[in-house]
Amino acid sequence: MAATDQSPVTKGYQPITWNFKLLAHDMLGGFGGMGEGMSVQIAPDGRRIIWLAHESAPKNFTAVDVSDPRKPKVVCQTDLPHANMRSNSLETCGNLMAVAYQTSKKDLQPAGFEMFDISKPENPKSIGFFDCSGPHSRGVHQLWFCDGEYVHCAAGSRDFTPTHPQDDQFYRCVDVRNPSKPVEVGRWWMPGTRQGDNVMPPARHPIDKGFRAHNTNVYPQRPDRCYLAYIDGGMFVLDISDKANPKKISSWTNSPPYTGFMHTIVPLFDRGLMLVTDESTENNAKDWPKLIWVLDARDETNLVSISTCPLPDHKIYAEAGRFGAHNIHENVPLPTSWQNDQIVLGTFFNGGLRAYDISNPYQPKEVGTFLPPAPPGAPTGTIQMNDVFVDERQIVYAVDRHVGGLYILEMDF
Repeated sequence: MAATDQSPVTKGYQPITWNFKLLAHDMLGGFGGMGEGMSVQIAPDGRRIIWLAHESAPKNFTAVDVSDPRKPKVVCQTDLPHANMRSNSLETCGNLMAVAYQTSKKDLQPAGFEMFDISKPENPKSIGFFDCSGPHSRGVHQLWFCDGEYVHCAAGSRDFTPTHPQDDQFYRCVDVRNPSKPVEVGRWWMPGTRQGDNVMPPARHPIDKGFRAHNTNVYPQRPDRCYLAYIDGGMFVLDISDKANPKKISSWTNSPPYTGFMHTIVPLFDRGLMLVTDESTENNAKDWPKLIWVLDARDETNLVSISTCPLPDHKIYAEAGRFGAHNIHENVPLPTSWQNDQIVLGTFFNGGLRAYDISNPYQPKEVGTFLPPAPPGAPTGTIQMNDVFVDERQIVYAVDRHVGGLYILEMDF
C-alpha cells in the first residue's frame, strides 16, 4: 500500500503495510521467537551488528550483520545452559554486552546477568556474571546498560523476601566499570512489597501480574533520574543522584480502573513530555485496553495524562493471541540509536508495528502500520510483534514473539 495521509480502514483482520517498506525478513534459522532486547553495535571491523534476545529457551541471543539491511546475515547464535530459563533482555555499549537471565522457578541458577566481550561478534566471550539467585528470586527480567559503567535492572536478590510471590523483582543499580566483578551500589523497591516494610502490602489487581520492577531507563540528559516502570504498581521517577540511596520523586498510575502491567517510560526532555506503555499479557484482548500514554511531565512531581495513541477496534484483533501495547523505540542513548521526540514507534502483538506523530501531544495521529501475515508455524495464527528498535540510519527492526524472527523496514513518513 502506498504512503498516504490517512490510515487504511480494514474490514476484519488482514495484513497491512502502510507508510513502511519491508527490506528484509529473517526467520533466524528456525529460532524466531524473540524477546525485548535489541541493540546495534558497530564492530571493530566496521560491520553493523544487531544483537537480539530470545523470548525463551533453547536460544540465548542471536547476532545479525545488518550492514546491508536488505541482506541480513546471522553471524552468531548461542544456547542457554538449560530449558528452565530465558534471556529476554540485553543491551550493548561499545564492545560490551549485558544479558539478563531469568529462571522459570525461584532458587534456580544461573539467575542474574552476564557480561560479554563482543569485539569479535562470531565469538562472544563471557567476562563476568552478577548473581541474583536465591530462594525467592528468579533473577533479572530486564536491564538497561548504555554508559559502559552501570547496569540498571529489574532483579531479585537472595536477601529480598517479597510480601507476595509475584513481587520478587525490584530496582537494582550495579557498577560494571570492572565488568569481571560487578558490584551492587544501590536498590529501591515499592514500599510494602518486602517482608519487614512498615507499610501494608498493596491491594492486588483483578488481573494480578505483580507489583515488581520492569523497565529501568536512565538517560544522560538526567543521569540523576531513573524512570522506573513497576507493572501493577504504575511508574516511578527516582532520584538516583546518590546511587546508594535512590529516592522516590513522584509516581503515576492508570490502574485501577485499567488493568495494570506498566512496562516502559520514555521521557522526551526537550518537550516536557513522557511516554508510558502498558503491556498486553492476556490472549483475546481480555485485558483491553493496553495503550501508549502521553504525559505532561513539565513538573516531574505532578505528572498528568494528556492523551493516548489511538488504536483500531480491538474486536477485530481479539480472536487470536495478544492485542495491545508493549514496547516502543526508547531513544536509547547510543550513537547507533535514532533520537526523535516527534514520532513514536510501538509494537502491539497481533496489531503489528505502528507509528504515531505526536507533534501535537494532545492529538497523537497514526502515520504508519506494518501488520505482516502470520509467519509459518505461528501458534496463534497471527503475528505477535514484540519489540522495535530504530538505528541512526532510520532503519527499523521489529521482532516476532513466537516464530517470525526479524523484520527490517524503512519508514515512509
